[in-house]
Amino acid sequence: MQNQTITMALFEQTIDQHSDFLGTLRHRFLDEDRKTALEAFALKGFPTKKDEEYKYTNLKEITEKNYNFFPTEEHHISREQLDALHLGEENFDRIVFINGKLHKEFSKISIGNAEFLSFNYALNDAAHKEVFDKYFNTIANKDLAFTNLNSAYCKFGFFLRVPKNVVIEKPIHVFYLSQNQEENTFYNTRNLLIVEEGAKVEIIESHHNLDESFVLTNSVTEIFTYQNAKTDWHKLQNDNDTSYLVDHTFAKQERDSLTTVNTFTFGGKLVRNNLDFIHNGENINSFMNGITIIGKDQLVDHHTAVHHNTPNCESYQNYKGIFKDRSHGVFNGKVFVNKIAQKTNAYQQNNNILLDEGASIDTKPQLEIFADDVKCSHGCTVGQLNADAMFYLRARGISKKEARALLLYAFANDAMQNIDIEPLKVKVSKLLAEKLEVSMEF
Repeated sequence: MQNQTITMALFEQTIDQHSDFLGTLRHRFLDEDRKTALEAFALKGFPTKKDEEYKYTNLKEITEKNYNFFPTEEHHISREQLDALHLGEENFDRIVFINGKLHKEFSKISIGNAEFLSFNYALNDAAHKEVFDKYFNTIANKDLAFTNLNSAYCKFGFFLRVPKNVVIEKPIHVFYLSQNQEENTFYNTRNLLIVEEGAKVEIIESHHNLDESFVLTNSVTEIFTYQNAKTDWHKLQNDNDTSYLVDHTFAKQERDSLTTVNTFTFGGKLVRNNLDFIHNGENINSFMNGITIIGKDQLVDHHTAVHHNTPNCESYQNYKGIFKDRSHGVFNGKVFVNKIAQKTNAYQQNNNILLDEGASIDTKPQLEIFADDVKCSHGCTVGQLNADAMFYLRARGISKKEARALLLYAFANDAMQNIDIEPLKVKVSKLLAEKLEVSMEF
């Protein structure tokens, strides 16, 4: 009986804390939606390994802990600490959330020709009810436990609308920092991005737990890319071993649009990335790239899905994984092609290297095709470094460690090819070298 109480710790908290959470909100126009979402979550509870989508990812480590749902706002983060997390992006815009709160003194926001608000402020501004009615929770999957839990509790994050034909020249780096929390802390972050016709924007998102206590972040992002618009969203995940991240990103595209989501995962105790692309017009291009390098007993799980609902569209998925020690990777990629989605071109590839006997990967690329005039391919590889290539490099005086790092860098590099932001590309390259324990000049 005692074990049952421990197992239900987070589940019971989510039910018990909700009325107190609603009491912290000034504007309550989402109250009924929140209650409905919590009821839907309560019916199913957290996914277990009996659920097909979580058969390789055990969440017990997360759900058996207790968390504080109301983080203290006080922090002791210095500008120097924040600068150390930058990509060398002095000219970028940056949005800094600390313990859930937007901190303008650390942020640099020059996007005056776009509409930007912290999610908390947007919730408290009745003028934005119309926007929420039109967009909020309209493409997020309401059958998923974590998206319902987020809808019930979301408060932190940002809302950004880029008007028609506006090009945001500077990339925007969004930092989510947690610091000075004495207890394990639970954040439900929510992002809403609307990129109107002909507009363009690039976002970089990173999460950082600066405490020794655990942080669980349940993040949901909804992206709407309209006709002839371009959206790039880069997820840089390099957190410590006391962080858990469950991320759901939903991207809906209209005709002639291009949307890219890159996911670079180098740290975090348990990371689950869920990515859904929804096509709603012809001549759409969607790109999903991922690089994962982890070790120790870390787990990273990528679940992707592209819904080809319309003709003449293309999607590309390229995920690379390097696993050390006792780490565990999961990749489950799906491509759905509707019967009217003729002339679809869908590419999906997942390649992995296991560096140690204790490392493992479960990979499952899937195609469901109901149209007959399409070009769709998928594949996966799991292996070790090429012995002939290692011998070639060693024979030319390169040490075993450096030869291994060069081959692994070359293996992962093609998943970075569509990064337009040079400082981000350099940062990812440096993280690759750091994780491979070699020095490289970029």
